This record gives sequence, structure tokens and C-alpha cells, in this order.
Amino acid sequence: MENEVKVKKGFSFTRAHLCFPYAIFLVFFVILPLILIVYYAFTSKSGRISFENFIWFFSSWASIKTLLISIGLSLLTTFICLLIAYPVAFILARMKSNKNVILLFLFIMPMWINFVLRAMAMKELLDLFGIITKYNYLSTVIGMVYDYLPFMVLPLFTTLSNLDKSYEEAASDLGANKVKVFTKITFPLSLAGVFSGITMVFLPCMTCYVISDTFGSGKVTIIGKFIEQWFGTGDNWHYGSVIAFILIVIMFISTLFTGGFSEDKNSRGTTL
Repeated sequence: MENEVKVKKGFSFTRAHLCFPYAIFLVFFVILPLILIVYYAFTSKSGRISFENFIWFFSSWASIKTLLISIGLSLLTTFICLLIAYPVAFILARMKSNKNVILLFLFIMPMWINFVLRAMAMKELLDLFGIITKYNYLSTVIGMVYDYLPFMVLPLFTTLSNLDKSYEEAASDLGANKVKVFTKITFPLSLAGVFSGITMVFLPCMTCYVISDTFGSGKVTIIGKFIEQWFGTGDNWHYGSVIAFILIVIMFISTLFTGGFSEDKNSRGTTL
């Protein structure tokens, strides 16, 4: 009886126990689906371990073409977002705090509106100029840039706002002009935000087939749509799983190259 009392008194609720709901969510909605994807990717319809799904993917021109189109559209979208977002974030970071907060709010505000409403509004606007029907890939890129531009602005603005201005002042005192200060000091120190923004834009673009369907009039197929076709019809989960597995590998490699697994907080946008 005394031992039971001691055990009850010894139990105390800590912050670590708050992780239990997240751990349960992680197991059922992340780990188990990944296990199923790996299982279906490396097995045949008979349930035997096989690499025929990978052979099918890399021997099918339709699969390779879809993958290349997805990577090309994602890279182009990411580049355009970076080209637009960096000057915007740089100007906002250099403005007074009472002004840049208002302007930054204007960039973030579209993210609060329903995604479907924003997509349909932009589609109607592009349709007025005849871009939707004539230029499917161009309209798809415009739609992706419109949707993911705030995800590039935010990490860049955060990184540029937190830069130590003393480095730039020291470079100016030593005779460097504004161009050299930017290329030698500002931009290298802001690479954390650049890598973070690239990751936040490039990876979702690979799978957001809603934009390609909406702006491409159903004529632009990206890898996300390809996966949905195999899983949605229930025709072959093994083919859908192998495509999803290859996409996971691509995401892992891209995250590795952008420093996503580095312990250094300054290697990418981990300071957000």
C-alpha cells in the first residue's frame, strides 16, 4: 500500500507529456502512410517484393516527361518568385518598422483568403486576356507564382531584417561601394532566407496539381496529378506509390542540398 502511494506521489505532469498527442498524430498520419507507400512501391500486385514498379516508371516516357515538366515548372516558378521577392523583402527590411509592417501585411493578407477563391479570381483575370486558352504552361506558372510568392517574401524579409548592419557599415567604411556591399556582405548573409524560400516554394509546386488543372485547363500534368490519377481511380496503388516514393527522394535531396538537415541555425531559414 505504501509503495502504491509513493508511485502516485512520484508522478508529475511535465511539458514532455504534451508531445503525446503529436506523437500519436505523427504515427498514424505520417509514419504509417510512409510505410504503406514503401510497401506498395516495392511489391507487385501479387504482394511479392519486386522492382517492376520502378522499371515501369523509368521505362515509361509519359512518367519521365511528367517528372521533367514538374521539375521545370517548379524551378521556373521558384526563380521568378525569388526574382520578385528579394527586392521586395530588401526594401521592406530597410524601411521604418511602422511602414514595413503595413506593406508586409498586404503581401500576407492574400494567404488568409481561401485558396480556391484566389485561384478562380486570377483565372478569370487571365481569361480576359486570353492567356488561359492559348498559353497553358504560362498561365500555370503565373498561377503558381501568384500563390507561392508570399512564401518566398516572408523568409527573406525575416532574414534581411535580422542582419547585423555593422557588417555593411564596416564594408562601407573600408571603401566598398553599394554594389560590393550587397554582393559581398548582404546577399551571402541572406542565403539562409533564400534557401528557406526556395524550399517553401519548390517542393509544394511539384505536387500542387490544383493550380495546373485550374490554370492549365487540364492540359498540364504535373507529378502530383500523376499520383492522384493512380490512387484516385484505384487502378494501381503500386504505380502511384512508386511515383510518390520517387518524389519523396527528390524532396529529400533538395532539402539536403539547401541545408535543411544542418544543425547550424544560420545555414538556412531555421531562424524563422
